Amino acid sequence: MSEVRLRGVTAGYGKETILKGIDLTVPAGSITAVLGMSGSGKTTLLKIIAGFLRPTSGTVEIGGRMVAGPRTWVPPERRGVGYVRQEGALFPHLSVEANITFGLPWPRRRHHDRVLRLLDLVGLPAEVAGRRPDQLSGGQQQRVALARALAPRPQLVLLDEPFSSLDAGLRSTTRKAIARALRAAGATAILVTHDQGEALSFADEVAIMGAGEFRQVDRPPTLYREPVDAEVATFLGDAILLPGTCRDELVDCALGSLPVSGPTAAGEVDVMIRPEQVLLTPVGEGQFDATVIAQEYFGHDSLVELDVAGVDAPRGLRARVVGTRVLDPGDRVGITVLGPVRTYVRGRLRTG
Repeated sequence: MSEVRLRGVTAGYGKETILKGIDLTVPAGSITAVLGMSGSGKTTLLKIIAGFLRPTSGTVEIGGRMVAGPRTWVPPERRGVGYVRQEGALFPHLSVEANITFGLPWPRRRHHDRVLRLLDLVGLPAEVAGRRPDQLSGGQQQRVALARALAPRPQLVLLDEPFSSLDAGLRSTTRKAIARALRAAGATAILVTHDQGEALSFADEVAIMGAGEFRQVDRPPTLYREPVDAEVATFLGDAILLPGTCRDELVDCALGSLPVSGPTAAGEVDVMIRPEQVLLTPVGEGQFDATVIAQEYFGHDSLVELDVAGVDAPRGLRARVVGTRVLDPGDRVGITVLGPVRTYVRGRLRTG
């Protein structure tokens, strides 16, 4: 297990700067997910850590050893890093066992017992050792790719969008299996993804990246409940933003006078409410009455779009309800806002 530390890392391609002086610490034995939209710098970050790209400035340490700095450069093959790509990148003409042992010392047949242990670790039966990659499902191929990355006992495992090519059901089961394998191996890992649910469910900490900078690094529950600004709030999950005015520990907005959690300042603010905080009740029993505009169904739950007289939410007013509750456009309901809300200085949300 090795801690990873990046300090003041800047990097880019040609004259274009991609990473802008970022800092990140990944504790030994933990999993950190780097979450951001395409083009935010996520894969560039992995290339810097793996040694595929030199930083313009800053330092990278793995296990207390500097591998990149002003006068230091350790090549990728000497960093002790395992890399799992989006497509797995298995050798199609080799067996599963030969793929796993490819980077191990000769004679590779002496590593047979380790191959069997690794297959068990990633949740695959021993009989797949003799199969070729084209005889496996996509999820099985990704597990083999992880087993190959773990075979040399690396200090660190990097995962570059490893589940994005899998269908939804297979993505979930493969993600759980790989998370269990990494924790069982005691590995330090960094996952790059643009899937919010994946990042929140997979990692111990999530780093939100935007335009080559980290906007917030926190544990998943903290990140979701206490985003540092309105932009992070609207990027991570669904959020309702309303204009409001703070006074003491309350904020006045179109949905009433609501308690505030976290730091705030008196004056004009943006009020952030999660859709699960909007409770639907029989008409007349809530703080306000509303009309159902539409219901977006997801199976386990759904989002109900609402119209409330005098409430103009730029991104719409929505309530999250269990999937068994079916509402039709035009239905009348009552609404109540549950729990404290977060507030942010008005106008800090970037729209570009």
